[in-house]
Amino acid sequence: MKIRVLLVDDEREFTDVLAERLETRDFEVTKAFSGDEALALLKDKNIDVVVLDVLMPGKDGIETLQEMKVLKPIVEVIMLTGHGTVETAVEGMRLGAFDYLMKPTETKDLIEKLVRAFKRKSEQDDRIREAEIQRIMRTRGWG
Repeated sequence: MKIRVLLVDDEREFTDVLAERLETRDFEVTKAFSGDEALALLKDKNIDVVVLDVLMPGKDGIETLQEMKVLKPIVEVIMLTGHGTVETAVEGMRLGAFDYLMKPTETKDLIEKLVRAFKRKSEQDDRIREAEIQRIMRTRGWG
């Protein structure tokens, strides 16, 4: 099963290059170039991990992260940040982001974080499924 990644960055060339690098390593990649576009895609698609730029025109990465966590609480988000916005990325982690990476990022580092974020999301999915099975069993008197 491929890890489904949503790349969100207003820099189209950077996003296209990153998407190509991930696709050649067997990730399923969707691209968005604004916070609003990312939120619309997140509503309609099954996404495992979002790679989200901190600085974007319009809705910035922090606002987008907060709305993503309301929309899909267990989707994992990795913040992308430049040198001047590390504090903002750390704030993102306080608001539920999985981790952050400095731009430009090494593909190896990104893949490592994507895999770890996917693993955490999968474990959360499993716990939710198990809790739902237990709830159904109890309501039917089977457990």
